[in-house]
Amino acid sequence: MSRRLVSSLARAAVLGSVAIGVSGCIGEEIRHGYQIDQAALATVKPGMSAEQVLQILGSPSTVSTVGNKSWYYISQNTRRTVMFLGEQVEDQKVTAVYFNQGMRVERIALYGLQDGRVFDFIERKTPASGADRAFLSQLFRGLTRYEPFGSGAGSSIVPGARAGQ
Repeated sequence: MSRRLVSSLARAAVLGSVAIGVSGCIGEEIRHGYQIDQAALATVKPGMSAEQVLQILGSPSTVSTVGNKSWYYISQNTRRTVMFLGEQVEDQKVTAVYFNQGMRVERIALYGLQDGRVFDFIERKTPASGADRAFLSQLFRGLTRYEPFGSGAGSSIVPGARAGQ
């Protein structure tokens, strides 16, 4: 084989492997939550018991805690154009099953993006105190306030305690 042919094949192999690697970084569609089956939803009728709804639709994403008992099945479809970047919400549906006082289906409602705002029902952040402080100031914050016998001025060595407690 000629040297020119070998270098051409090597270039093609390198370009092919780079193309395969880059193609893995192209976007994806992500589905969160309960993807409801429309055929199963059509079988849920007013007057059915909560147990029957549970058998047909499964466990709800969330349940109301105030007022009438309601079950909510939440789904969200998002798209990421490039891997490791933020997601854009394409579609969001909330299927609400409302029950009366006897836990019988009163009505079913379907809410989408056009009915409200986009909400993050799977938040990936846990709020924590101290986020506004730098690492070193958090590390040494007790050195400036430490009073082993208490001053009676309302300061405390217990983090998060209010004055006078």
